[in-house]
Amino acid sequence: FLLNNEMGDFNWKPGHTDRAGRIGTEPNTIEPRKRMLSSQTPVIVMRDGKPVLITGSPGGRTIINTVLCVLLNTLVFGMDLPEAVAAPRMHHQWLPDVLYLEEPDDPRVRAISPRLKEMGHHIEAIDSQGDAHSIWIDPESGELTGVADQRRSGFAQGQ
Repeated sequence: FLLNNEMGDFNWKPGHTDRAGRIGTEPNTIEPRKRMLSSQTPVIVMRDGKPVLITGSPGGRTIINTVLCVLLNTLVFGMDLPEAVAAPRMHHQWLPDVLYLEEPDDPRVRAISPRLKEMGHHIEAIDSQGDAHSIWIDPESGELTGVADQRRSGFAQGQ
């Protein structure tokens, strides 16, 4: 796994929390030799002791929700990996109190948006979220399927 070493996950204004998602609490302040809070979420899903799904994504605060969407799409909703990676995504991070949805015109998104609004969610459309490059390992045959997310550049390659 490649891990980032950016400073952007720290809060640049200690004690200042705002609606844009900057959280100025003590754990998130910049100090020498301190690790930033991170949303890195590389995942290896095991079945019967063998890996079946490997996924992860860049994207700062959207990483956890991007990975969760791929996991739910494959493991719960039964999508094949290309469909799971391509499906619209959602993101909510507490501050700001907004539920971001990709592809608001997609029938699946249009079907759930009214109910989410009834539940009190403030919804905003986003163009793109994350870059979930993933590998599926068929538990029966061992065949590998690599999928490069088309939201950013990249391709799957292997032997």
